Amino acid sequence: MSFFTTGMTSKEIRSKFLEFFQKRNHAVIASASLVPENDSGVLFNTAGMQPLIPYLLGKDHPDGKRLVNSQKCVRTQDILEVGDNTHDTFFEMLGNWSLGDYFKKEAIEWSYEFLTSKTEGLSLDPTRLYITCFEGDENAPRDTESQEIWQEIFTKNKINGERIYFRPAYKNWWSVGDNGPCGPDTEMFYDITGKLTSGMSLDEYLVADENQQVVEIWNDVFMQYLKKDGKVIGSLSQKNVDTGSGLERLVMVVQGKNNIFDTDLFSPIITELSSRYGKFDNERAKRIVADHVRTAVFMLSDGVTPSNTGRGYILRRLLRRAIFQAWKNSENFTELSSLCDTVIKIYDDVYQDLEKNGEKIREVFEKEESKFTKTIKQGEKEFEKMSDKDISGKNAFLLFSSYGFPFELIKELSEAKGFSVDEVGFKEEFKNHQDLSRKGSEQKFKAVLE
Repeated sequence: MSFFTTGMTSKEIRSKFLEFFQKRNHAVIASASLVPENDSGVLFNTAGMQPLIPYLLGKDHPDGKRLVNSQKCVRTQDILEVGDNTHDTFFEMLGNWSLGDYFKKEAIEWSYEFLTSKTEGLSLDPTRLYITCFEGDENAPRDTESQEIWQEIFTKNKINGERIYFRPAYKNWWSVGDNGPCGPDTEMFYDITGKLTSGMSLDEYLVADENQQVVEIWNDVFMQYLKKDGKVIGSLSQKNVDTGSGLERLVMVVQGKNNIFDTDLFSPIITELSSRYGKFDNERAKRIVADHVRTAVFMLSDGVTPSNTGRGYILRRLLRRAIFQAWKNSENFTELSSLCDTVIKIYDDVYQDLEKNGEKIREVFEKEESKFTKTIKQGEKEFEKMSDKDISGKNAFLLFSSYGFPFELIKELSEAKGFSVDEVGFKEEFKNHQDLSRKGSEQKFKAVLE
């Protein structure tokens, strides 16, 4: 398989992106914390635009109308996909914004220029680019303007073949939730096989996308509408541009890899895992461990601590999944907390807070790991006793309450054996437990009063 590569490091790619837009009068702003400042509706910043919502709605930004940065993000809705070629839980989103300044033409042309320019950009092969645009619906019209801009670029650069496709809202419409700014987007995909350079029909493109032969590397969102309670209610006071390029995927294509885990953002962690833990039973388990440890380090640095609710629960779930995968699949299981320093070193000159908070990160990681490791072996034995058939709600709750197995982990283990778990029964057991605990507390309080 042949790949086109420039040999750039992830640090060089990140810096090159910021410099490219700084030269085009964008102010470089720092990444916000993973924990949103004023958004109680979400647990983590999941996109580069999230910390900028007030400014997308019309508030003046102190640094002006053109901004650029690399934003730390966490998404866990695709957690079961982690370990394939492109999915992770922590990622950096490279983004540039226009707050009521330039719009579609400049955004699209600069996106193309940065990706393909041999002087200021990444020198990616333009014949391996494929584009999607919004097909239109009851909320907004078909985005023929973006399609025409792309067609002009391809014609000018003599790039032939069908490579621009209209897609529905669930693919080419962006909003952070049911309320706030939103709009159509145009997405850029890159052929990582090097074999699809002559263009494809829509059906062929959909197959290539499904098989991860083409990978999304950039997204230009044209935020011009306002959504309330899930419905578009009108236009914003200004037309904004919100672009995003996932650094991990961008590094993957620039470094000529077919997955994010072979890039220099993950390879030091993978190498350390192999060195310390020996052979893993399957490659995907190793990738899951690397991803979850990396995400946990960033969460801990931004002040999240393990708990049974909210952000703390997400962190605890990631830590326990990583520990369990390493314990179950590695040849020589030892403490995962030793990997914290490897993660910190990767980002030592980008996110200095990691090194500054290193001692705290390791301390909390070690404490959580020690607590879970003590129960995991016994819990695994109990699971094996139960898993000769489908897992009842009662048994699932026993594993959860007595051995600290998150329900999602029980479900994963069961599905791997071809069994199901009674989720409804588990929830009933959990509710009964909560009711009993509440009644017990009330009785204790009553006794104290008497």
